Amino acid sequence: MLTQIIPQRERKYFIDWIRIGLIISVFFFHVGMIFRPEQWHINSSESFPFLDPIMWWLHLWRMPLLFLVSGVGTYYAIGHRTSWQYAKERFRRLYIPFTFGFFTLVPLMVYVERIDLYESLWDFIPHTFDGGPYPEGNVSWHHLWFILYLFIISLLISPFLNYTRSNYYRIIRERLIKLVTKKMGLNWLLPIIILSQVILRQYFPNSTHALYNDWAYFAYYLLYFIAGFILFTSNQVIASLSSYRRLYLYQTVVFSVILFRLPSFFGTPSIIQDYARGITEIIISLSCGLTAIGYCKRYFNKDHKYRKVLNEAIYPFYLLHQPALIFVGYFILQWNISFAMQAILIVILSLSLIYLCYWFLIRRTNLLRLTFGMKRKFPKPSKKSTSKKWFFYSTNKLIK
Repeated sequence: MLTQIIPQRERKYFIDWIRIGLIISVFFFHVGMIFRPEQWHINSSESFPFLDPIMWWLHLWRMPLLFLVSGVGTYYAIGHRTSWQYAKERFRRLYIPFTFGFFTLVPLMVYVERIDLYESLWDFIPHTFDGGPYPEGNVSWHHLWFILYLFIISLLISPFLNYTRSNYYRIIRERLIKLVTKKMGLNWLLPIIILSQVILRQYFPNSTHALYNDWAYFAYYLLYFIAGFILFTSNQVIASLSSYRRLYLYQTVVFSVILFRLPSFFGTPSIIQDYARGITEIIISLSCGLTAIGYCKRYFNKDHKYRKVLNEAIYPFYLLHQPALIFVGYFILQWNISFAMQAILIVILSLSLIYLCYWFLIRRTNLLRLTFGMKRKFPKPSKKSTSKKWFFYSTNKLIK
């Protein structure tokens, strides 16, 4: 017999704030990529090596936590939808924006990166898909990999939605919740995550975001998504995590120190050091994510007048942020000004461009709202039409 699992009606405001904060952090992370020694889509003529360890550490936990939060959001978005209804909703929210971005936003970025090879954008358009996959060719999905991965994960879980409404699933979930709500109990996720990576990274060692050769990291993100869906939608788990947040913070600090001290522990690079680094990175990834959730639950589980506005805008912001950075950055980097001023101008002008595109174009047009994954905007009923509805309703009531 199937029983409906009805999500709590209470809004999890801290989840909204985490999502908003993570997407904004992606913007500033990519600003930092411009000034790193590592090759990115556009690069400053001078790099700052001190950014490397900072951004490496940030990279360990930002995207896993974003997939975990996406799993939480998916749980509440499903509601009473069937598998088919959920798949259609994901198609509209994920696949349409991905396709739109793939054919419009990404080619614009690739053109700016290779602007010296073409006379104009019009000259580049016939060559949009020349040469095969990026970076050798022009075909890429750049930052849209996140949306594509979420869409594929959605397709993978949709056939099992009926199972999540069964008594058997409820019993298993309750047992898992009982296990992880113990002191530091969420660390039981670590053996599963570590085992998956020990097996898969032998064959797919690098994070490519290309899907076809990125199965280790795809599995990594999938496990975080499933954990968010099953466990972090439980009020008991969140309450326990909030209580033990300091312990997870201490765990994060300890293993962060270990990570940066590993070369001095092992001396010359070795396979053992590689395994130790990989496992330490996974522990930091989970620990830091748990710490962020625990503290956000404690201090940011409240509404604000700008939360709804930001929550609606954050998806288009993600789609637009990298094209804006690359377009603005290309021109700013050619100016003969200090690197600090370049960074400041790139941030200010990119945010301004995103704001103008979103506020005056995207949010006002239903077609653009669709292509940027937003809900359709219905016109507000006029006073005249409202009064007519009231009149007919009152008349019908009197007749009855």
